[in-house]
Formats: sequence, C-alpha cells, structure tokens
Amino acid sequence: MVSRVARTLRSFLPLVPAALVAIGLAGCAVKHETGGNVVQGKELFASKCGYCHTLSHAGTTGTIGPNLDVAFSQDRRDKFSDAEIQGLVDFQIEFPNTAGKMPPMLYHGQQAEDVAAYVAKVASEPGMDTGALAAAGAVSGTSAAAGKQVFTGVGTCASCHTLAAAASTGTVGPDLDTKLKPDCALPASKKIRGATLTACIMKAITDPYAYIPSGYSAGVMPSNFSTRLKPNEITALVNFISSAAK
Repeated sequence: MVSRVARTLRSFLPLVPAALVAIGLAGCAVKHETGGNVVQGKELFASKCGYCHTLSHAGTTGTIGPNLDVAFSQDRRDKFSDAEIQGLVDFQIEFPNTAGKMPPMLYHGQQAEDVAAYVAKVASEPGMDTGALAAAGAVSGTSAAAGKQVFTGVGTCASCHTLAAAASTGTVGPDLDTKLKPDCALPASKKIRGATLTACIMKAITDPYAYIPSGYSAGVMPSNFSTRLKPNEITALVNFISSAAK
C-alpha cells in the first residue's frame, strides 16, 4: 500500500527523498481520515489553486502545476480510496516541491483539509459537479461587491494580480492599481479593447490575447473566462475592477 502511494507522491515531488515520502505517508496518506467540507474546498481551490492546476470539475485550466485529472488517473484505475488521495493532496499542500513554483502552506489546517477533500472527490472523475458543489462559489447580481467575490473567489484573479481593494498581491499578471488605467488609455489598446475603461476590462477578461500589455505574453491568463464564468459574474467583475482601479 505504501509503495503505490509513494509512487504517486513522487510524481508530484520528484526532488523529495523517498525516505521523507515514506515518513509522510506513514501518518498521512495511508491512515488519512476522510473529512473536510468539499463545498468550501471547491471555493478555496478556485481562489488559490485553479490558476496553476487543471481540474475539470472545478472548471480550471492552469498549466503551471500538474494537471490533477491526469495526475490521479492511474490512481483511480488502481482503486485508490478517496482517503488516500486526500492524504496525498494534503501532504503536497503542506510540503510542496521546494524546487517548484507552489508556495508552502498555501492553505493550512481545516482549509487545507477542505481543499484536499474536494480534489480527492473529483480528480480524474467523469461528469460535472452537481447540487451544492455546482453552486459553490457562484455569485448573484452584478454589483461591485459581487465582483469582489468573483475576483477573490471563482475568478482566481487575486492569485495573479495586485489590487489593493481586494487585498491581493499577485505578480504574475499586471498590477491593476498601477497598470490598468494607463494601459487601457493607450491608442493601440483603445483600438482593440474599446475607448472606455469598462469596455477595456471586459475585453481583457473575455478575450485576453486580443491585446497584450507590454511586458507580458500569451498563455499566462486563462482564455476561457467567457465560458467559465456566468454573464452576471463577468459583469460584476468588470464593475468591481473599474471602480477599484486607481
């Protein structure tokens, strides 16, 4: 049992010594108790994990980290239990590959448990989320307040962008406090993304590579927000960002 779990974990952490893997598994993956709030876990996953990881049920298509559907496909075929997979994910959150890009302790305690429980439930499983899971992270209305929920939640924007109004400090994408308005005011941007700030933001969300700001390249920002987010969520996001950008 330990050997097959260790095989999977080493696929995530190729630079972690096998002894450390075995030690972690002895108390984590093999004997891990199932638990955690999967609805909360989905919301947390979308907020901080979805930008880097593909997970079909969560609607995320990140490519910086492992595709979780692919990573656990063999384990599903090998009849790993949800408890084993949850333990693997929990271990990876606590002890990420130090040579990789995942920050340590992205979540801890109950939040890490919730994320691990959600991933264990849906990774490499067919179909779509239903019921409460399908509604997790959904936002009603189009207000700026609703848009902030999208920005810090299902939209995963806070993972990549700095925006003081959202208390986010991401550096992968443009700093929205200092770069958004100047970039949207450029003639080349106006020609493609529209003359108003709201039109510019809408285009940047729904068709991000129609115009790429200086210093950035294609393939960084997800290009599926127009289908991944609901129309009201996109409108709310535009309203929030346009009102918050300095």
